[in-house]
Amino acid sequence: MTGLRVMVVDDSLITINKLTRMLTELGYDVVSQCRSGVLAVESYPKVKPDIVTMDITMPDMDGIEATKAIMASDPQANIIMVTSHGQEQMVLEAIDAGAQGYVLKPVKETRLQEVIRKVLKSYNDKAE
Repeated sequence: MTGLRVMVVDDSLITINKLTRMLTELGYDVVSQCRSGVLAVESYPKVKPDIVTMDITMPDMDGIEATKAIMASDPQANIIMVTSHGQEQMVLEAIDAGAQGYVLKPVKETRLQEVIRKVLKSYNDKAE
Protein backbone atom coordinates (compact mmCIF):
# COMPACT_ATOMS: atom_id res chain seq x y z
CA MET A 1 0.00 0.00 0.00
CA THR A 2 2.84 2.43 0.64
CA GLY A 3 4.65 4.03 -2.25
CA LEU A 4 1.43 4.76 -4.08
CA ARG A 5 1.42 7.87 -6.25
CA VAL A 6 -1.14 10.49 -5.20
CA MET A 7 -2.42 13.68 -6.82
CA VAL A 8 -3.84 16.24 -4.37
CA VAL A 9 -6.43 18.65 -5.79
CA ASP A 10 -7.76 21.55 -3.71
CA ASP A 11 -8.00 25.30 -4.22
CA SER A 12 -6.76 25.88 -0.65
CA LEU A 13 -2.98 25.80 -0.29
CA ILE A 14 -3.43 25.09 3.42
CA THR A 15 -5.46 21.96 2.63
CA ILE A 16 -2.99 20.86 -0.04
CA ASN A 17 -0.13 21.19 2.43
CA LYS A 18 -2.03 19.36 5.17
CA LEU A 19 -3.06 16.48 2.88
CA THR A 20 0.45 16.24 1.42
CA ARG A 21 1.95 16.00 4.91
CA MET A 22 -0.57 13.33 5.97
CA LEU A 23 -0.13 11.29 2.81
CA THR A 24 3.66 11.47 3.05
CA GLU A 25 3.54 10.37 6.70
CA LEU A 26 1.35 7.43 5.63
CA GLY A 27 4.04 6.41 3.15
CA TYR A 28 2.49 7.69 -0.07
CA ASP A 29 4.30 9.65 -2.78
CA VAL A 30 2.53 12.93 -3.63
CA VAL A 31 3.38 13.36 -7.32
CA SER A 32 1.18 16.34 -8.12
CA GLN A 33 -0.58 19.21 -6.33
CA CYS A 34 -3.26 21.05 -8.29
CA ARG A 35 -5.16 24.12 -7.16
CA SER A 36 -7.99 23.74 -9.67
CA GLY A 37 -10.06 21.14 -11.46
CA VAL A 38 -8.73 22.33 -14.82
CA LEU A 39 -5.13 21.76 -13.70
CA ALA A 40 -6.06 18.33 -12.33
CA VAL A 41 -7.60 17.26 -15.64
CA GLU A 42 -4.52 18.53 -17.53
CA SER A 43 -2.02 16.96 -15.10
CA TYR A 44 -3.68 13.58 -14.57
CA PRO A 45 -2.50 11.87 -17.79
CA LYS A 46 1.02 13.25 -17.34
CA VAL A 47 1.54 11.98 -13.77
CA LYS A 48 -0.77 8.93 -13.83
CA PRO A 49 -1.41 8.81 -10.08
CA ASP A 50 -2.76 5.72 -8.31
CA ILE A 51 -5.11 7.89 -6.21
CA VAL A 52 -6.54 11.40 -6.54
CA THR A 53 -7.88 13.38 -3.58
CA MET A 54 -10.34 15.84 -5.10
CA ASP A 55 -11.92 18.89 -3.47
CA ILE A 56 -15.51 19.43 -4.57
CA THR A 57 -15.80 23.22 -4.44
CA MET A 58 -13.26 25.02 -6.64
CA PRO A 59 -13.64 28.21 -8.69
CA ASP A 60 -12.84 27.30 -12.31
CA MET A 61 -14.01 23.67 -12.55
CA ASP A 62 -15.53 21.95 -9.56
CA GLY A 63 -14.43 18.53 -8.39
CA ILE A 64 -17.47 16.82 -9.86
CA GLU A 65 -16.74 18.08 -13.38
CA ALA A 66 -13.02 17.31 -12.95
CA THR A 67 -13.92 13.79 -11.79
CA LYS A 68 -16.14 13.27 -14.84
CA ALA A 69 -13.34 14.45 -17.14
CA ILE A 70 -10.70 12.25 -15.50
CA MET A 71 -13.00 9.21 -15.49
CA ALA A 72 -13.76 9.78 -19.19
CA SER A 73 -10.04 9.61 -19.97
CA ASP A 74 -9.30 6.79 -17.48
CA PRO A 75 -12.24 4.70 -16.24
CA GLN A 76 -9.84 2.96 -13.81
CA ALA A 77 -8.98 6.22 -11.98
CA ASN A 78 -9.27 6.08 -8.18
CA ILE A 79 -10.75 9.36 -6.95
CA ILE A 80 -11.55 10.24 -3.34
CA MET A 81 -13.59 13.37 -2.75
CA VAL A 82 -12.58 15.74 0.04
CA THR A 83 -15.61 17.68 1.19
CA SER A 84 -17.07 19.87 3.90
CA HIS A 85 -20.09 19.01 6.02
CA GLY A 86 -23.36 19.89 4.35
CA GLN A 87 -22.32 18.86 0.85
CA GLU A 88 -23.97 15.44 0.89
CA GLN A 89 -25.82 16.03 -2.41
CA MET A 90 -22.57 17.02 -4.08
CA VAL A 91 -20.87 13.88 -2.72
CA LEU A 92 -23.64 11.77 -4.27
CA GLU A 93 -23.13 13.56 -7.59
CA ALA A 94 -19.39 12.91 -7.33
CA ILE A 95 -19.99 9.20 -6.66
CA ASP A 96 -22.30 9.11 -9.69
CA ALA A 97 -19.49 10.76 -11.68
CA GLY A 98 -17.11 7.95 -10.71
CA ALA A 99 -15.54 8.86 -7.37
CA GLN A 100 -15.02 5.80 -5.16
CA GLY A 101 -15.11 7.42 -1.73
CA TYR A 102 -14.97 10.60 0.30
CA VAL A 103 -13.52 12.13 3.43
CA LEU A 104 -14.86 15.08 5.37
CA LYS A 105 -12.91 18.23 6.19
CA PRO A 106 -11.17 18.69 8.51
CA VAL A 107 -9.48 15.52 7.27
CA LYS A 108 -8.30 13.07 9.89
CA GLU A 109 -5.28 10.93 8.98
CA THR A 110 -6.89 7.69 10.19
CA ARG A 111 -10.03 8.29 8.12
CA LEU A 112 -7.97 9.19 5.04
CA GLN A 113 -5.96 5.95 5.36
CA GLU A 114 -9.16 3.94 5.86
CA VAL A 115 -10.80 5.37 2.71
CA ILE A 116 -7.65 4.86 0.63
CA ARG A 117 -7.45 1.21 1.73
CA LYS A 118 -11.13 0.66 0.95
CA VAL A 119 -10.84 2.24 -2.51
CA LEU A 120 -7.73 0.22 -3.37
CA LYS A 121 -9.27 -3.02 -2.09
CA SER A 122 -12.35 -2.41 -4.23
CA TYR A 123 -10.12 -1.61 -7.22
CA ASN A 124 -8.02 -4.75 -6.70
CA ASP A 125 -11.15 -6.92 -6.27
CA LYS A 126 -12.48 -5.65 -9.62
CA ALA A 127 -9.13 -6.27 -11.33
CA GLU A 128 -9.10 -9.94 -10.31
